[in-house]
Amino acid sequence: MIFCVVVVLTPFFIPATGFFDWFCSTTKEHPYIMAFFKFAILATLGEMLALRIRKGVYNEPGFGVVPRMMVWGFLGMCIAMAMVIFKSGVPAFLESVVGCEKGTMSALLLAEQFSWGKLGVAFAVSVLMNSIFAPVMMTFHKCTDIHILDNGGTVRGLLRPMKMREIFSSKVNWDVQWNVVIKKTIPLFWFPAHTITFILPATFQVLFAALLGVALGLILALAGGKK
Repeated sequence: MIFCVVVVLTPFFIPATGFFDWFCSTTKEHPYIMAFFKFAILATLGEMLALRIRKGVYNEPGFGVVPRMMVWGFLGMCIAMAMVIFKSGVPAFLESVVGCEKGTMSALLLAEQFSWGKLGVAFAVSVLMNSIFAPVMMTFHKCTDIHILDNGGTVRGLLRPMKMREIFSSKVNWDVQWNVVIKKTIPLFWFPAHTITFILPATFQVLFAALLGVALGLILALAGGKK
């Protein structure tokens, strides 16, 4: 596993490979396709690390690495979409509340230099995105996680209709999902983590969010394994 991580990250730090330039240009040209692969790889890695912590193995029968990658890829595109929506919508909302000139808050958020104003707008974007979008996304992920396990971790099983009523009513541990995943990790971890995300240059925001996806995979998987 460590070897795989080194192989994936090493090209970023070797200028001669040209990988970094390719990564930046491809991210700009195909942001959602790149978001799919970033989250498919990194967030699934987080879940595999969580499995290693809990059971001592990176994979097991029924775990479903490929289905999990497919789900995380889809969620990665949704997260990239949400970032665009909230980065545009929250500054406009703040302008309407404060009564300042149109484009003022957006300019603060997009400024290259750090400022307290940029930090404030980034924090507002993070709070609203994680309060509105994140609980739905995390709960949906939990349902797909249960669905994958119930169907033997196969791609064919993933494509079967989800029994949402059964999953919601009897299979989701709502005590953990609410009291740990939503009530604690969102304000204590994701608010500040995504504030940092929105301060970064746009090219690296989804990549950083995907790296945070490793933490997200760990948190969701470990929380799901709590008794």
